[in-house]
Amino acid sequence: MPSSGATLPASALSERWQHALRELDSDLRRRAAAEKTRRAYGSDVEQFAAWCSARSLEPAAVGVPDLRRYAASLSHAALKASSLARKIASLRALYRVLREHGEVAQNPADLMTLPKRPRALPHVLRPEDLSRLLDRIGANTPLEVRDRAMFELAYASGLRAEELVNLQLRAVDFDGEQVRVEGKGSKTRFVPVGEPALAAIARYLERARPALAHDDDEALFLSRSGRALCTSDVRRRLRLWATRAGLGGTVHPHALRHSFATHLLDGGGDLRAIQEMLGHSSISTTQVYTRVESARLKRAYASSHPRA
Repeated sequence: MPSSGATLPASALSERWQHALRELDSDLRRRAAAEKTRRAYGSDVEQFAAWCSARSLEPAAVGVPDLRRYAASLSHAALKASSLARKIASLRALYRVLREHGEVAQNPADLMTLPKRPRALPHVLRPEDLSRLLDRIGANTPLEVRDRAMFELAYASGLRAEELVNLQLRAVDFDGEQVRVEGKGSKTRFVPVGEPALAAIARYLERARPALAHDDDEALFLSRSGRALCTSDVRRRLRLWATRAGLGGTVHPHALRHSFATHLLDGGGDLRAIQEMLGHSSISTTQVYTRVESARLKRAYASSHPRA
């Protein structure tokens, strides 16, 4: 019996499976899914197609028992719950597309249960640690001025690393004190920016960016060579400054985003407003920050109450 991880090149699959893969990819493109998501879903469905092909199953012949047997084979392969959940989600997407095109009567993957994934609390920096981190960034070189502006903005507006590196020059509205962000799925949102971040960006545009720019690149934040930054650049520079600030080298750009949301909530911010600023499509995603607040209150209670 072939293993659950056995794969065949897409060209070795039947025409019906190749057609199903093309339909899924076309649908994901239409929905403006991220490139990473498209690749992951495509790989997952190719793996499933190879499993089915070894059992002479074409897409329309797959039933709920087949899907459950496949999921069981994945579980035996000791996959993480998050990986298993994504593979099931990819099958739901595949059969949703096939159903929309009238190629199957129903979506058998809808009856599959997603495994529960343990949700770790987001890594949140204390306000004093964030101040120490940002204040540690110097202003002696163009890269230092750039980094200060970039990380001030990341914390002030809760931007993802991908959103930071994709910002264009025209994205910052100084008069409106906001930034235009192209988020996941090409969704545009406008997020407020605080005065310290705006001042840092203005300083960068005046003193540092002209020294970094070598062509007509419209990216807001540029590398030493004048190109747009990539997310690995952002992670590397943040690790550098976090280490110098005595916070260790494990601070990730998403920690600034988590801190943005948690500190807003601590200050009485409305959860719906925070959801909009973060660009979350579902309020349930934003509600993880209420768990952070709850955990903080429990710690305070345990350390302070005489009868805790």
